[in-house]
Formats: sequence, C-alpha cells, structure tokens
Amino acid sequence: MAAYISMGEAHRRITEYLTRFSDAISSQDGKSLSRLLSVSSDSAALLSLADALNTFQDANRIIRQSERFSQYGDILLHVFRALQSYRLKNLVESYMAFEKASNAIVQEFRNWETAWALEALYVIAYEIRILAERADMELASKGKTPEKLKGAGSFLMKVFGVLAGKGPKRVGALYVTCQLFKIYFKLGTVHLCRSVIRSIETARIFDFEEFPVRDKVTYMYYTGRLEVYNENFLAADHKLSYALMHCSTKKEANIRMILKYLVPVKLSIGILPKASLLEKFNLNEYKDVVLALKRGDLRLLRHALEEHEDRFLRSGVYLVLEKLELQVYQRLVKKIYIIQKERDLNRAHQIKLDVIVKALRWLDIDMDVDEVECIMAILIYKNLMKGYFAHKSKVVVLSKQDPFPKLNGKPVNA
Repeated sequence: MAAYISMGEAHRRITEYLTRFSDAISSQDGKSLSRLLSVSSDSAALLSLADALNTFQDANRIIRQSERFSQYGDILLHVFRALQSYRLKNLVESYMAFEKASNAIVQEFRNWETAWALEALYVIAYEIRILAERADMELASKGKTPEKLKGAGSFLMKVFGVLAGKGPKRVGALYVTCQLFKIYFKLGTVHLCRSVIRSIETARIFDFEEFPVRDKVTYMYYTGRLEVYNENFLAADHKLSYALMHCSTKKEANIRMILKYLVPVKLSIGILPKASLLEKFNLNEYKDVVLALKRGDLRLLRHALEEHEDRFLRSGVYLVLEKLELQVYQRLVKKIYIIQKERDLNRAHQIKLDVIVKALRWLDIDMDVDEVECIMAILIYKNLMKGYFAHKSKVVVLSKQDPFPKLNGKPVNA
C-alpha cells in the first residue's frame, strides 16, 4: 500500500519526471529515456511517480503550463495514465494508454534523423508485449475475450515498417521481429512469422551480421523452432546451433531453452548428446530417449514418450521424438547382427524375421512377422539398413559392406 504523499511532494515528483523526460530528448539520451518508459519494471522511481499522479490528479495542468513539457503532451499524458493504471492494477487501461503513448513516440521517432532513441524503442516494443499479455490475463479472468496481444502484434508490425528501411535505424528491426515472434508463438499464429522472416532474410538492405548478437540469437532460436515444426531438421540444426554457439554462457536458462529443441533435432539426424549435458541443463526428460536409441529398446522409448508426453507436446517436439522409432528398430537389428556375427561370421548377415519378433516380444512389443517385415522394408527404404528380403524364407539379407549406414548429420527421410 502506498504511503501518504503531500500535494507538494507529488508536484515535485511529477515535475522531476517531466524535466528528466525533456532532458533525455534534448540531449538525445536513449538510455535515460528508456528507463522513463519502463512501465512494467516496477522500479522505485516509477512506482513513486505513479503514487504522486494518483495523489495530484491534475498533472495535465503542470504539462500545459510549460512550453518545454507541453510539446510532448500527447506522449506524457498517456504515459502518466499508463503508469497510474498499472499501479492500480487496471492492466487493460494501462495497455491502452501505453499504446497511445507509444504511437505518439513512434511518430516522433520517424522524424528524428538519427537512431539515438533505438534503446527507448526497444523498451516500447517490450512493454507493448508484456502489458498486452497481462491485459489479456485480466480480460480472461473477467470472462472477456483476450484481444490485446493480437493488437500488440499489429502495432509492432507498424514499428517494424518504420525500422525496415535504409539507414542506421534498421538495426532495430530484428529486436522488434523477435518481439513479434514471441507474440505469434504465444497466440499460436506462427504462420504470421513468414512475412517478417522474408523481410529480414531476403531484403538487400539487411546484413544479418550487423545486428546485435542478442537479437541474432533470439531470431535464430525462434526461426529454428519454426524449422522443427516444419520438420526441416537440417535448417533447424543450423539455426539452433547458431543460437547456442552465440548465446552467452552466463545465460543458462536461455541455453536450456535452445537445447530443448536442439537435442531432439540432433537425435533425428543421428547425433546423441552426452548424459552430462542433459544433467547440467536439467533436460532429464531426454535421458531415457537417448538410452533407448543406444540400446535399441523400443519399450523404453515409448515409456519415455508417455512419461513426458505433456512436456513434449507443449514444446512441440513430440512428433519429432516419436519418429525416432525407426532408429531404435535399426539399433535393435544391429544388436542382433552383432550377436550373430560373434556366433557365426559367415551367416551373420542373414537375420530371420522370427528372431526379430522374439526380440520385440522380450521387450513386451507384440508384433507378428508381417508387421516386422513391413518395418524392415521401411528401414531399407529409408537407407537405415542396406539389404533385401528373401521373402519365402522370411529372412533379411544384409549387405556385407556397411549394412547399417550412419546418418552423418542427415535426417532419416533425406
């Protein structure tokens, strides 16, 4: 609960903010301006200002009385309303006021020749997303339709349009793009990412390496996730590996987020992570998946998928992991081949389907010979095994040279 504030103290706090705001613009101090716009930061300075505004109800008069402040009236009045509403936990009103303030700032930014205010624009993009998310939670709690985050996406597309031109301002386009990605993923409208991606990746005005490392990492993370959904595993591997390589080692939470998608991608192209990596970044849900691949244990894979089904579904990697069954079958046949090779080198490449059926039953997987034959045909077709069927005798005849080709970083369906 806010402490009592006298009218004089409230007036002083409001005037101090107005002076700092005006000084930040006149001296082109983007960092100071950005701090003044961080509505959701819960900073002591902004919370005390909000208390002052709720005590001194006529801040508009202070703004009008000074030509120095009144020129920014369209911005300041809405920022003040956003701060007041946020302090009173009226999040929908806070978002709506901040969007109006942001629109006025973007119009000013459009007229400024240099990119000095980019940091402030980053804060605006971030606040628009955060306040919209919280406003939608408020709407949902009241049984109303959440709609502010969708509106935030439309607003940020306008901001992107302002930045996606020639000149120094364009380096801000990638940060806004990343905020848009976060909105689209949250709303489940990831198809909307495509138009922004095309602007970044095909426009000649952009040189990807000129963007800040932070933004490049975030961009590659989200575009990598998109490639996972589209089952473009080579592209996903490239993008997510880039994000991992350039992510700060101090940002362990971010590294974990990247690995959550990179691990299943690596598994799909035949690369198994070390247990120590999974342990370090608390990715224990993948431990049994990796162990199943090593052992050729279909039962263990299915148990792992069932145990962590909710987590894998939320991440959108369940179907990727489910398709690892083919690699598990390959590993099982390879183990049978190795055992036979130890017993009889000359006949090791001839594997009876009945033997595979028995191995699967030992794993509590009930399949008949015809079903196993179908699986073996798929393995040969997918180039996970080299060989052919002796159909009458129900035998898989493996190639004597490299019967189990390695994926070597290529997806199974390549």
